Order: sequence, then structure tokens, then C-alpha cells
Amino acid sequence: MKTSIVILTYNKLEYTKQCIESIREFTEKDSYELIVVDNNSTDETPKWLKEQEDIIAILNEDNKGFPKGCNQGIDLATGDNILLLNNDTVVTKNWLENLTTALYSDESVGAVGPVTNNCSNAQSIAVPYNNLEEMKVFAEEYNKSNSENWEHRLILIGFCLLVKKEVVDKIGLLDERFSPGNYEDDDYCFRITDAGYKLILCKDTFIHHYGSVSFGADALAFNNLMFTNGAKFKDKWGFDIGYSCLVRGDILSLMDSPKDKAINVLEVGCACGATLIRVKDMYKNANIYGVEYNLNAAKIAGKNAKILGYNIETDKIDCEEEFFDYIIFGDVLEHLHDPSKVLLDLKKFLKKDGFILASIPNVMHYSVIRGLLNGNWTYEDAGLLDRTHLRFFTYNEIRRMLINTGYIDKYCLKVFIGKGPQDDEFINKISELVDDSLKWQLDAYQYIFKAQRIN
Repeated sequence: MKTSIVILTYNKLEYTKQCIESIREFTEKDSYELIVVDNNSTDETPKWLKEQEDIIAILNEDNKGFPKGCNQGIDLATGDNILLLNNDTVVTKNWLENLTTALYSDESVGAVGPVTNNCSNAQSIAVPYNNLEEMKVFAEEYNKSNSENWEHRLILIGFCLLVKKEVVDKIGLLDERFSPGNYEDDDYCFRITDAGYKLILCKDTFIHHYGSVSFGADALAFNNLMFTNGAKFKDKWGFDIGYSCLVRGDILSLMDSPKDKAINVLEVGCACGATLIRVKDMYKNANIYGVEYNLNAAKIAGKNAKILGYNIETDKIDCEEEFFDYIIFGDVLEHLHDPSKVLLDLKKFLKKDGFILASIPNVMHYSVIRGLLNGNWTYEDAGLLDRTHLRFFTYNEIRRMLINTGYIDKYCLKVFIGKGPQDDEFINKISELVDDSLKWQLDAYQYIFKAQRIN
């Protein structure tokens, strides 16, 4: 089996040399071909590439951007797999062997990626090393193939993405509308999922990543590009990637069923199903179900979970009674016309010892009170006064709603956000007007309730 490693370069020769030298050091010689696409570098990169006998080099006469450049490399690839690798990475012992093992662990797996020291999307880990030599020692010990450390993901960041050639043949090349770069890897991941394949994060494989060597040089231009391409992504897919792929680890932390139990979990407002996928990783025998208003997001979620409806207030849930161990509401109840009715209607689908897990913003937060005292109640695109919120809750009103609909709260997690000295001063002033037992509610930004069905 051969892997075609495609690397895009634009200046930064010192990073490219480190990357390619690490590939030569830690990758079996006959297991790969090396394709480097240079986007009209002005340093010594083109000259150096021409001198390398083991590199298939494409030297562009202009900067074609990241997606187009990668596509040029993919078009030349002859391997069984395609590996898109950033030139600011340093690979490590067993890296490709481990990734390939995960990629072919199941025919449903379409692409895999490693963890690193510098990456978004919760793909980075804390590392103890201070230089590359220490990094190599760390990685050699870390890179032990272990399927228990594989995690199903909706998105893998494209700094190192290994894809089966059959998947590339099925879904096509990177979408060049995202040139010069960013969001093309997110788009590709969703296309892989939409084609019926899974993506796996290999937490048993580590490579080093410097990060943002090319795009990060101009922070303002980078931010503008992220905004522009984020809008392109939303226009193409019909949902916001940040919201729709958020894993609610805070809510899942309140699930305490035995790990081997075949639990049934429903998420209302499941978006693209990222939280449900994590449930399935945590509980291998779990059955996952969703309800999602956005039809585009529901389509993606339906690749991994069973969608029971689209509008929880109007659609009939086709499910047997006393079926679910958990029903999750992640920032949903405040968007409903009648959240009490929804809680009451869904109660019959909970097992007698089942739980509601719900995150709800706190309208008693000091920032809202400060706005009111200044004569303001201004709706925003996000936050406590999100313009899509229909209902507003304090801690007491949440508990009252739960009790009135047949639940008893078993636990409440308080979520706080950062504040400055002026905020503390304001809180201290208004605390004088509040009963001592309520003062802490001025600081809580959101509550996460675990409530059990009352029988």
C-alpha cells in the first residue's frame, strides 16, 4: 500500500526542510510518494525542490492558493491513500503506520488525523518537550497504536489529513471557492460524512505542528479571510459551523451511567450531531437520536443518529414510551414558544429513572441588570439577549418550571465567564439590594441542570 503525501509550500524553506527530513526519517521508504506543490515562493524553495530526487515537484508561476495547489498534487497522486500535510509539521516515529491502521480498521472510515501540540478543534494535547529532539522522544513513547484512543469526529483539521483514495474518487477534489485557504478542510470533512464515511481522530498518534506559519503572518488579513470563507461555508451548507459542530462536553459531564450500558439518548436541537457522536464514543453501546430544526444540519446528523423530528413543538415523536435514559436540551428551551409544554410532552418518553440535561442562560446575570439600570434591553446576535430567544429564566424560574412539569433537579452546574474589576465593583453594589442567598446568581452566566423524572 502506498500513500501519496501532498505538501503545499510558499516560502518558509526552513520549515519545509524540517518536514520533509522528518518524513524521510520516520516513514518506510517504499510506502509513500512525496508531491510538493510550490505556490511561487520567492526564497530558495523552488531551487531546493528541484535538487531533491525523491520529490515530485510542481512549481507554479503564481500563487494559486491552498485548495488549488493541493488539488494539483492530488491529480498527480498514484497512491492508495492521499495525505494532505502542512509544511510546518514534523512527523514522528510510527505516525503513518498508526494512521493507516485506523484508516483501514473499518470500511466505513473515510479519513483520519493525528493530535498535535498546536491546533484548534480540540486536536491538541499538552506536551512536555522544549525542543525537537525532546519532541521525538516524547512522540516515540506516545505513538502506540490503540483503537481505544480513536475518536469519531465530524471535523478534522487539515494540517495532516489521511484520506482513502476511493473516498477522493467519490467526492472529488477540494472546493476552490475557499481559495486562498481556510474552511476547505471543514468542507471536505462534511463531504466525506455526507458520502457515508466516518472521520477518526487518532489520539494514539502525535506529530508536531508549528501552526499559522503562512496565513498567520498577517493577523488582520487572516481574520478577514476567516470571516469571508465562513460566510461562504454557511451559504454552501446552510448552517453555521461553529454552532452546529459544538460538542457540549459540559452537559455530557453530567452523564454517569455505566460505560457498558446500552443507554438511549435523545438530543433536542442536535445540530449536526457532534454531541451525540461524542455520546457514542463515551458509551459504545448507546443508541443515539436527534431532533433538529435546521434541515441541512439534520441531514448531516442523520448520517450517525436517527432523526425523530425537526420541530419539537409541532412534530410527533415516533417512539415508544419510557425509552430514553437521557434527553438533552443544549441551549434550546429559551428558543421555544412553550418550553413547559415540551418538557411535559417528552416526560412520557423518559424512563422512570431517566434524566433531562439542559443548559439555560441566566437572565439575572449582572450584565443584563446593568443594561436595564441604564435603560437598555438590546438584543444581540448571541449571548444572554440573543435575538432568537423567546423565553428568559432565572435560577428560581428554571426550578419552578421543572417541578411544574414533573421533574426534580438533582444537580446544577453553574457556568461563569471572565469579568474585570469594574464588573466586581458593580456586583458588590447591587448585592447590597439582594438577599444573601441570591447573590451568587448575579455572577452565573448559565445553568446546566440535571433533572430526574418524578414518578
